[in-house]
Amino acid sequence: MTDLILTEKHNRILTVRINRTDRKNALTHAMYTSLGDALEQAQADADIRCVLFTGSADCFTAGNDLSDFAQGLPGAFQDTPVGRFLLLLANTTKPVVAAVNGPAVGIGTTMLLHCDMVFAGQNARFQMPFANLGLCPEGGSSLLLPSWLGRVRAAELLMLGDAFTADDAYRLGLISRICDSVQTEAEALETCKRLAAQAPAAIRATKELLSRSTHDDLRSAMLAEGELFAERLKSPEAAEAIKAFMEKRKPDFSAFK
Repeated sequence: MTDLILTEKHNRILTVRINRTDRKNALTHAMYTSLGDALEQAQADADIRCVLFTGSADCFTAGNDLSDFAQGLPGAFQDTPVGRFLLLLANTTKPVVAAVNGPAVGIGTTMLLHCDMVFAGQNARFQMPFANLGLCPEGGSSLLLPSWLGRVRAAELLMLGDAFTADDAYRLGLISRICDSVQTEAEALETCKRLAAQAPAAIRATKELLSRSTHDDLRSAMLAEGELFAERLKSPEAAEAIKAFMEKRKPDFSAFK
């Protein structure tokens, strides 16, 4: 487990903390490996009854580290660190809670779609800027968002890629509660304690039923997204977007067809 992903088991709760504050908690392949390992640990340990994902007081995650991902994905999506993590997250049988402060960009938003409850600070900002980067949706977002929000709202979030506030996320039904930013993690942890005190088999059964209608379609969508995402990472549009990001300018897609 890298020190960029910290885990702590206490009171039957596994807290998984993204800890790369100098890079706004941007995620590398190695960090995804650690996130997947944490989920496997939680699934295998009968004493763990709930998982809490969190970041720092002012940032959940800025999304993928583009300098790392500019090299592409190392293999078939389901075998890559990010693919393994997302599939484990979608299939875990134990309740997952997230505490989000500050930016939650890209996968920082899409991973929340697989959490059972999400607590967001007033300073939280969500964004899925995949198209802005010459990429495509991931994490099952192309299936779940239209199903939950309707196609036009999903298209606006995924095609324009604008950031939106905690109030917007609550209105859309994407988070459970808005908190005072200094209390976000504490409130999420209290809910984890309540979940951990519940009958564990009943919680697992409830989670399975909540996910049952989309289970097969979700895996198919995630694999299709992952395959296309890998292709898009190699595209000239993505190269221009990543170059523009590094140069701190807007990408110029005017020459592309």
